[in-house]
Amino acid sequence: MAVLIKNVQILGSLEKHADSVDVFVSGEKISAIGNFPGKKADEVVDGGGAYLAPGFIDVNTDSDHYLSLFDHPSQEDFLNQGVTTIIGGQCGSSLAPLLYGSLESIQKWADVATVNVDWHTLPEFLSILDRRPLAVNFGTMIGHSTVRRAVVGEQIRDLTKNELTVFAETLRRALQDGGFGMSTGLGYVHSYGTPYSELKFLAQIVKEHSGIYSTHLRKGEKELGESIDETIKLARETGVKTLISHFVPIKGYEREYRSALEEIDKLPQDVDFNFDIYPSDTTVLPIYVFLPLWVRSGGRDVMIANLKDGWLWPKILKDMPEVVPDDFILARAPGNEVLVGRSLRELGEIYGIMDAKAALLKLMDVVGLNGTIFYRNINASLIRDAIANKRSIIASNAASFPYSGKRLKPERAVSTFTKYLGMCEKEGIMTLEEAVRKVTWEPARKFELRGRGVVKEGNYADLVVFLRRKETENKNATDEKDVEVKCVVVNGKVVLKDGIFKKQFPGKALRHNVQ
Repeated sequence: MAVLIKNVQILGSLEKHADSVDVFVSGEKISAIGNFPGKKADEVVDGGGAYLAPGFIDVNTDSDHYLSLFDHPSQEDFLNQGVTTIIGGQCGSSLAPLLYGSLESIQKWADVATVNVDWHTLPEFLSILDRRPLAVNFGTMIGHSTVRRAVVGEQIRDLTKNELTVFAETLRRALQDGGFGMSTGLGYVHSYGTPYSELKFLAQIVKEHSGIYSTHLRKGEKELGESIDETIKLARETGVKTLISHFVPIKGYEREYRSALEEIDKLPQDVDFNFDIYPSDTTVLPIYVFLPLWVRSGGRDVMIANLKDGWLWPKILKDMPEVVPDDFILARAPGNEVLVGRSLRELGEIYGIMDAKAALLKLMDVVGLNGTIFYRNINASLIRDAIANKRSIIASNAASFPYSGKRLKPERAVSTFTKYLGMCEKEGIMTLEEAVRKVTWEPARKFELRGRGVVKEGNYADLVVFLRRKETENKNATDEKDVEVKCVVVNGKVVLKDGIFKKQFPGKALRHNVQ
């Protein structure tokens, strides 16, 4: 299969090219870059002077958490933004390795009963993906909570010496088998109390395999500095490549966020330390995170039992954080889909409860804590500073799945990368070349995605052709897409052209240090 992409301006190359060149793709890889007026190919794409860049790399995605890797293999939300490679297994939860074949660590996102788990090890899981259709490349981290909960069950306690040995051997094997590193979800109930000594021991193993330690911070808001200090300490003491997941500025805690950015900026250049961020003012949260910490400390069954105990409600209400009801939207509630899309104010009116916290507690009881919400709690003006930071990497922290009345899609699931590119140029944050580098070369370097992230002869043909809105005829468009994706190539095959998915599934299950 040969593809010829004509008349494009290349961004994301190590070499300087003319303003208008052609790119010839043979098989899975870029064969030649130049001007080929007489060259023939199985498919010709006329770039019309648009930009051609390496396919964008999203280092923090949830398509594995929502199980849409299996039932939505086109992953079109990513393709429509020019994303060709996604990384899963973040925030402490991965689909492998599974010591006992159970997926309890992702039940906050998806109905785990809908998938037939016929794998245990990482190679078994990846080999299943090898045989299934997938339109984007997929690599995975190893979820700390996934392994830990398999070792200790639903108990919340420190690991014994023998349990830590089992964990360590499981992690080593998974890293040798292609895992890109280990992720933690320290902000979630089952990992919140994980001792620093355990994290350090496991991070040293990750370092030995040139992997990445990514972390959903243990604490945020007024205690954000404490979590940043812990993460920086771990990076310094182990030397492990570090990535903070969805590091966003929460409203009311801007001072703490700025201080955290300053601490990160103080790190020496040779410390491989980054954070990922998205250009959106809305977080996606499991509903139980609004409960006080003391209610969450015993696991889901204990949380539900506490909710059923009416005697505890006054104390729970007293300790819950304040909630802005109009900024709270129920996005997912299996078995209670009629409530999806409603604000907390609307839900309170349905329940006849005017107090926002009381209405939220009632909602938790109704959905059995099995719900996800969109909460508009991010300071949008500070997002700009974070995006401009030299250590930031752009990530959607979202899944791709079909539109359905059963759940809502966050804005960032469909426009993270296009909005980011348009925002960088329009607001003067950085040049388009620099913006492309942040979503291609930098994540490819950090995750050691060999042969990807740079437009270069011999590299994999993961490519995106895009136009800035001002260069298109549709100048009166009212949506937020300042960038329009015209064509996407994955491993040498055109998978998206003029907004139409071509029903091609050339995506690969990637292995660290193997691809």
